[in-house]
Amino acid sequence: MNLLLLTQYYPPEIGAPQARLSELAAHFVRGGHSVTVLTAMPNYPTGKIYPGYGGLWQQEQREGVHVIRTFIYPTQKADFLRRLTNYFSFVASSALFGSLLLKRFDFLLVESPPLFLGLSGFWLSRLKRARLIFNVSDLWPQSAVELGVLRPDSTAFHISAALEAFYYHHAWLVTGQSKSILANITARFPHCPTFHLSNGVDTQRFCPNSPTQEMRETLGLNGNFVALYAGLHGLAQGLDQVLGAAEGLRTEKQLQFVLVGDGPEKPMLLERARQRALSNVRFCEPRPARDMPALLASADVVLVTLKKHISGAVPSKLYEAMASGKPVVLVASGEAAEIVRTQQAGIVVEPGDERGLSQAVQALRTQPTLCQTLGKNGRRAAEQYFDRTKIASRFIEHLEAAV
Repeated sequence: MNLLLLTQYYPPEIGAPQARLSELAAHFVRGGHSVTVLTAMPNYPTGKIYPGYGGLWQQEQREGVHVIRTFIYPTQKADFLRRLTNYFSFVASSALFGSLLLKRFDFLLVESPPLFLGLSGFWLSRLKRARLIFNVSDLWPQSAVELGVLRPDSTAFHISAALEAFYYHHAWLVTGQSKSILANITARFPHCPTFHLSNGVDTQRFCPNSPTQEMRETLGLNGNFVALYAGLHGLAQGLDQVLGAAEGLRTEKQLQFVLVGDGPEKPMLLERARQRALSNVRFCEPRPARDMPALLASADVVLVTLKKHISGAVPSKLYEAMASGKPVVLVASGEAAEIVRTQQAGIVVEPGDERGLSQAVQALRTQPTLCQTLGKNGRRAAEQYFDRTKIASRFIEHLEAAV
């Protein structure tokens, strides 16, 4: 079986889609299948092309996967014009060089968002006679409306909604990373074939027994209780809520909030922390993907936050924290909250409730037995329901049956 993955994001970048798709590719290769990835020059989240990359296109091999990289206009800025230029530069370059460089494939899986990349995916699937799989990791444009990025009466929204419908009508299969994403799609497009390609975690890499002294020093433990956020500092994450919670707990001398990562919101967060003189908040630079298991396992509590309700959103950080055996403080609603409550893996706080976030962290700090119980529950659930090897195997079996 020959599979093409079309995605704007791929390692050596770090992030949720990068980890999820690279692990999926590795599972296909281990199963004896051929995988090619068509992706952009790595630039996320810094907005700068990584050293050793650049130009119009180049190729490399990564863990048995043939990777073709094409031009992209890199930016970290969130303004409308530069963001669209970023998206469409890769849509155009992937369509052009994909047409010239790629052979025929059995399946072409295109990752959304960005929603516009489906245009290149549709073109290449027809040109290379591949069955189009449209993978929805975030419900656009609905999520954009919920985040306040798009107005539901705007021209941009109507164009995006029309594109979304076009993809669903022409895809051989639509996959979604959460049950609520698929329920939403099925309710609006009842004849659309779907498959639950759940997000998950490598439970061998992320595990409770992987803390290291280096990561403990990075977190500044030294007897402190550390509430860790590790990941993108973007609009959707709403990390200003963490600063608000930290301000409410500033008198707790041995309690530290540590934020590891980068993103467009980080300068604003740094300035707000400085203005409020939050000595209990530390910002750290991004760590490579290989360090993440030890980083999570070395913390006391893992924070997983969303700014507001986002339909279908289940952050990948949730699964990694659970696999690491750490109690989660989840600032979210919907399916993510249902997972935490059902599996008894942490404490759920409604988005915007900074006082509730403070109380949750303080409750875990003062109840070590509760921390241990919630962490063990999360680890058990990760092994049973969210192991990426099991998830990938089910997907491969589904595709093999169609070849």
